[in-house]
Amino acid sequence: MNSTVSVEDKKVFVRWLLKRYQMKRAECKWILSYLLTHDEIMKNVHFVEEAHYCPRAMVMSVSESNGVPFRFYKGELMTANAEKAFHDMRLNPEEDMYLQLNFPQTNELEYLNVLETNAFIPKYLQINYKDREFAEQVTQHLVKAQAEFSYEQMIDEALDKGDKDRFMELTQKVVQSI
Repeated sequence: MNSTVSVEDKKVFVRWLLKRYQMKRAECKWILSYLLTHDEIMKNVHFVEEAHYCPRAMVMSVSESNGVPFRFYKGELMTANAEKAFHDMRLNPEEDMYLQLNFPQTNELEYLNVLETNAFIPKYLQINYKDREFAEQVTQHLVKAQAEFSYEQMIDEALDKGDKDRFMELTQKVVQSI
């Protein structure tokens, strides 16, 4: 698999992650630090979600995360032994390695810049682009409708109390939001 993310972008992300978070296991920090100095391996590293579906993957978690501290997957093998994963990575630098990092803010721009689509996730679990776009539109519509409803309630309350200033303030906000 050819990565659309440059080695330099991956290194920037790993440096950012290591500065900002503490890994649950020290071996994870060692592996990530090793990747920073080995571009040939790093070019075959792909940051993905749900890495356990991939043929060769590591899952690492920061201390603030609820995720497992470390897992290595290769074919049918799954182990928590980080040394085995490190040796496999070192001995097979040309093989793709899929890396899932569990940390609290998965919507961080630094993470999103390196996140790639996991082609190994079963089709029945994938959300396609149109579904995601539709869900975002529905969410935006619901948020707007709730805000309008809240303004209507506050305007009604201002009218009931005879509070002209509050009524004018709220109607002006409604007009501005249209």
